[in-house]
Amino acid sequence: MLSKENKTQFIQNMLEKRKSEDRFRTLKSVKPISAVEVIMNGHKLVNFSSNDYLGLSKHPYVKQRSIDWIERYGNGATASRLICGNVDGLEQIEEKLAALKSSETALILNSGFQTNITLIPALADRNTLILSDELNHNSIVQGCTLARCDKLIFRHNDTTHLKQLLKDNQDKGYSRILIITETIFSMDGDCCDLEALRELSQQFNAILIVDEAHATGVTGPNGMGLANGEMAEIVVGTFGKACGSFGSYIACDQSTRDYLINYCSGLIFSTALPPSVLGAIDAALDIVPKMQSERKLLHEKATFLRSSLKKLGYKTGQSTSQIIPVIIGDNVKTLKLATKLEQNNVLATAIRPPTVPKGTARIRIALSSEHSWEQIDHLLKLFKEYADAN
Repeated sequence: MLSKENKTQFIQNMLEKRKSEDRFRTLKSVKPISAVEVIMNGHKLVNFSSNDYLGLSKHPYVKQRSIDWIERYGNGATASRLICGNVDGLEQIEEKLAALKSSETALILNSGFQTNITLIPALADRNTLILSDELNHNSIVQGCTLARCDKLIFRHNDTTHLKQLLKDNQDKGYSRILIITETIFSMDGDCCDLEALRELSQQFNAILIVDEAHATGVTGPNGMGLANGEMAEIVVGTFGKACGSFGSYIACDQSTRDYLINYCSGLIFSTALPPSVLGAIDAALDIVPKMQSERKLLHEKATFLRSSLKKLGYKTGQSTSQIIPVIIGDNVKTLKLATKLEQNNVLATAIRPPTVPKGTARIRIALSSEHSWEQIDHLLKLFKEYADAN
């Protein structure tokens, strides 16, 4: 029997384990001063870690719409959407979103993590089979676990492996099969083969669920991602990245929306998003489709930076997007590089296991259209100095 003295000893033990593995994390206070600059520890840093890919978190139009909605509706939603938190402008935002995604309808929820951990269990029963990409975001991993059904992991972006798993399990009496992937992967910046996944889902009568968190705003028609129209039965996305605010969405057909309103616990039991956030979402959906030049510039900068890093000898994986992993491998070396960057006025965070697979610690660079060419050149200069010294 545990004594009163040692019942929480596991906490200290686990913290010491993290420290010994160079995986201990702490919070740092950050003051944003522009779309791509922050104050941290009293120093101004160029921020290459933010997911604010279009700089909309500081956009005056988005900020003003947020203020307008506060003045119209107050500070808080006061209840869940099913009680009295479904303010009269929210469904108009969902209609606007559905039109941009070329879907029948849409549903706004509170965060991408909350959506995935409650959407997936809502769609699964105990006799469901889930097939999930091995590099899917932790929210998807947790959602699959909470679904309490059979799950199989297919090798990253390997549709041949996925097809084999589908063949092996098609006659095992599952009530439904879910295939889950991201379109742009959050830690690697590469893209799934969406057309191949769609074909497999149709061939094996599976439901295709795609997460567009890092694609929404930066790619595809109207800048609204890669999965539009009938590319997938269920599309998840967020407003907290390229859209510069907070919250998440599901694009789907009307029956699925009705089902989720009745069965998705993340919607049913959470206080709705505050009016300020809804106003910002509304404004972002107005201007994102018009930001084609910013998207073009973002991808030009990403292509240049990725190519330049490769010339310096760095590994950037299969990235084809604004997310560029600089894969170092060793935790200590990755932390050392992040420290050098910070000492030279650049914030580019070290990402270590368990966020990424063991042996793939990295500096995750997240580009914004607001980064200047001079800031990118400075970043490359620091990477060159590190490469020359190591």
